[in-house]
Amino acid sequence: MGTIIALIAAAGTYATVLMFGTMGEIITEKSGNLNLGVEGIMYMGGIVGLVAANRYEALVGEAASNGLIAMIVAILGAFAAGALAGLIFSFITVTLRANQNVTGLAMTTFGTGVAKFLGEVMRHKLNGYVSVSNHLKEVFSLKFMPDFLKNIPVIGPVFFNQVHFFYMGILLAVATHLFLTRTRTGLYLRAVGESPVTADAAGINITKYKYLATIIGGGISAIGGMVFTMTTAGCVWIEASLSGIGWLSVALVIFCTWKPLNSLWGSLLFGSLMIMYLWIIIKGVPTEIYKILPYFVTLVVLIITSIRNNKEKQPPASLGLNYFREER
Repeated sequence: MGTIIALIAAAGTYATVLMFGTMGEIITEKSGNLNLGVEGIMYMGGIVGLVAANRYEALVGEAASNGLIAMIVAILGAFAAGALAGLIFSFITVTLRANQNVTGLAMTTFGTGVAKFLGEVMRHKLNGYVSVSNHLKEVFSLKFMPDFLKNIPVIGPVFFNQVHFFYMGILLAVATHLFLTRTRTGLYLRAVGESPVTADAAGINITKYKYLATIIGGGISAIGGMVFTMTTAGCVWIEASLSGIGWLSVALVIFCTWKPLNSLWGSLLFGSLMIMYLWIIIKGVPTEIYKILPYFVTLVVLIITSIRNNKEKQPPASLGLNYFREER
């Protein structure tokens, strides 16, 4: 039991990354846009967030650098990179009406390519590797909860011994849930994803909602890439480390049945499965088997929900389909 609790607690950093990646894709898919480019978007967020913090520190000097400002700069830089990718995806699929699946896969290739190129450019410019000072590293990995909360049995290590981004992810999930279920704009967004024909007839601007949802969703997913680089990767750009995280986020959207609150426990589960091979060793079982467990669990959930045919657990009805107004 102690090993399982320690495993879940250690998975918190991975869970945080998945929370942001999943939340961004949920918002995007609620508009009916299926953006399979999350992998590339998170790559872009990872490198741009790190470079933004690095350039800020170089500009003001290590001694004068402020951790809070560096964090804000990194978040804004990552969000801007993801928002730009979302804008490109929206223009191609909403305005030009290109196939969403093909465009998403192209965005994955584009995003990873841009990130690797920018990483190499910065390496040559800095004559080494892209990173920040130890002072800023401590700020990005800060665990600010008091010790008496961390020492609570079971709950303490899992929920109160995490970096501050973990709690930002929780607040984002709750805010997204309230937005989608309690606000008029959120209900309009869901209407666009479920039936754009009906929403258009009701006077809702389909193009605006699809663009905004995809741009904002892309920005949020990119923050997940930045969180990974600044926490798990130790504020150092290691291009291979982000591989597969974006695809796991897409799988988690399905696992969570497109519900933001489900991502809270789903991300912890997926995060635990990602690092389980380091904690629970079964003789004769190769590491690759452990790494496919999140995808296997997603397939099982997808099969079960499809068999039950529960409408509440199905994707938005128009997901992945372009809207042609003249065919209304």
